Amino acid sequence: MGFDTVTRMQFFAGPGWQNAAVTAKCTLMQFPTASGFQLEGDMKARRIVVAMSGGVDSSVVAGLAAATGAETIGITLQLYDHGAAVKRAGSCCAGQDIRDARAVADRLGIAHYVFDHESRFRESVVDRFADEYMAGRTPIPCIQCNMGVKFTDLLQMARDLGADCLATGHYVRRVMGSTGRAELHRAHDPARDQSYFLFATTDEQMDFLRFPLGDLPKPQVRSLAQDMGLIVAAKPDSQDICFVPDGDYAAVVRKVRPDADTGGEIVHVDGRVLGEHKGLIHYTIGQRKGLEIGGQPVPLYVIKLDAATRRVIVGPRAALATRAAEIVDMNWIGGSYDGPMQAKVRSLARPAPVTIEGSGANRRLVFLQPEYGVAPGQAAVLYAGDRVLGGGWIASTEPVEASLAA
Repeated sequence: MGFDTVTRMQFFAGPGWQNAAVTAKCTLMQFPTASGFQLEGDMKARRIVVAMSGGVDSSVVAGLAAATGAETIGITLQLYDHGAAVKRAGSCCAGQDIRDARAVADRLGIAHYVFDHESRFRESVVDRFADEYMAGRTPIPCIQCNMGVKFTDLLQMARDLGADCLATGHYVRRVMGSTGRAELHRAHDPARDQSYFLFATTDEQMDFLRFPLGDLPKPQVRSLAQDMGLIVAAKPDSQDICFVPDGDYAAVVRKVRPDADTGGEIVHVDGRVLGEHKGLIHYTIGQRKGLEIGGQPVPLYVIKLDAATRRVIVGPRAALATRAAEIVDMNWIGGSYDGPMQAKVRSLARPAPVTIEGSGANRRLVFLQPEYGVAPGQAAVLYAGDRVLGGGWIASTEPVEASLAA
């Protein structure tokens, strides 16, 4: 999906673009045309809904959509009142971000609507986030948000508004495959690629979604924002879970589930009790630091979290080696595929060669080489080169014998 470009004397003739200084600044700039939105026909007869978070990426998408001549509508979902929750200023999905999105829409001269989705977000994302930690799993709330709030609820809103597509600021690419079905591919900028978090996107959703930034590096996106005169051009990227901007996810879990700090034993894989912990929510598979069990002859890692007994099982790195994993709720994107594939079991992990066994929604994922730090609750996302084949949730793992993994 490449962008054609044209030279524009003025980016958009909305009410925010009326002063001569802005017009002059945009002179001779190169901007993507309608091909980035993969819509055919007269763009003036099209309607594009843009999911606007208040960040630079979605703001630029809104500007690019408006530049095509299509009627452009921005939608922002108020998801989480973080300030009210922990006495801080507004964070992502609330407060200042909503104000920024509205200011960008005013600048571009497009309609902008805000919908209160806090209750739905709390039930489908925040509560589940807490429950997963309580169950000894390591959740990925961003994927849950994409599956429900963003790519189900927001997509339906866009359809209700009569949109031809819903455009987002995700760094992925939508590519039409040889079978005529839309495929999900990695972004051209590997440092920004977000394909891991979109593995659960359905074929029906792919037909309606557009990702105009998939071909662009982040510096160019910021440059576009600056040239558009958007107040968010230099706004920092969000680095953490949106409802945990300070990184203290345990505080959020405790707020939702007050018994989250119930302690238990720290037990070695050989059965020795090494100490006590202050709650499973403070640990994840593969963790080494913060175990508070010093004096051990070799470094120890978290191998397993047993919610039933409230035990944290630790052991040497060799005990982390995984040969296979049970994957549930599999989703496939863009049709069948029979060739070699790789899997990512963490967002920052390198894709590892795998085979997949079984049929239906639950499968067995087999690693061709031992994989370390595979955590129940995380996603296993399947790739064939740059193409995202789909993926599922890691329900359980099968260890490699220590002698083979060493």
